[in-house]
Amino acid sequence: MSVDVFLDTNILVYAVTSDDPAQAKRQKAVEIIETEDFAISAQVLQEFYVTVTRKLAEPLTPAQALTWIEVLEVFPCVAIEASLVKIAIETSVRYQTSYWDGAIVAAAQSVSASRLYSEDLNHGQWYGSVEVLNPFLDLDSVST
Repeated sequence: MSVDVFLDTNILVYAVTSDDPAQAKRQKAVEIIETEDFAISAQVLQEFYVTVTRKLAEPLTPAQALTWIEVLEVFPCVAIEASLVKIAIETSVRYQTSYWDGAIVAAAQSVSASRLYSEDLNHGQWYGSVEVLNPFLDLDSVST
């Protein structure tokens, strides 16, 4: 499996948020989902579920979150396996990130994505063969 882009959790969360301050980011996230050849991981889906049902100002119900996950499962999804966990650990040590960010980078590399859309990692930084891009940089002044 090979894709152009890997999406971090925050892209998916913004796509479903109804929070007023995040509407510009919501529009950008929806645009990415509708136009990019992307993959996600089981970790991203897990984080998405927890975030949208517990951490939003207007959280989704578990049923609503499950509906979104069912929509997203048509896209390539990297499974969490022991080999990925080991690579994630190595990645987190090498780049001095959290294990969770290392796992996102490792999953992106496993599907040969050249771009990782994320708000959590350093924009423009290369992690091996994957460049992190924050698609919301130009929107931060609009939404805050």
